[in-house]
Amino acid sequence: EIAITFKSVPHSMFESYSIDMLPENILVLKIQPDEGISLSFQAKRPGSKACMGTLTMDFNYSEVFGTRAPQAYQRLLLDCMVGDQTLFIRQDDVEVSWQLMTGVLQAWERDGSEPYEYRAGQESFSQADGLLEADGRVWRKILEM
Repeated sequence: EIAITFKSVPHSMFESYSIDMLPENILVLKIQPDEGISLSFQAKRPGSKACMGTLTMDFNYSEVFGTRAPQAYQRLLLDCMVGDQTLFIRQDDVEVSWQLMTGVLQAWERDGSEPYEYRAGQESFSQADGLLEADGRVWRKILEM
């Protein structure tokens, strides 16, 4: 999944709530195998009191359409058979991609550095944590659906 955490609000509209008390607003794009979108944000509860709460809006592909989206290769093969090229890239895109990656590979070779390795399914590792911590960010725990 891809989680986009929005910036904290600069000030609170309600005296009884400091901005430190308000959870962050988050947009989550859920990729395969359970496609969907979820938006969690803070909202004032109905009524005259200044009460805030988290509101979550969810869209789940399989719940709405009653079927799961086709697996990646099923869709790719079907698109190929019917002539739909929207998921395929052109030759010039491939060439530019290789130019960019060749530069990265050459830099690694010059510096003697290598990409960091980690186990499939591993949630995090120290080098990845350090990458985000440098900007005051943290990894989001992946929730089981």
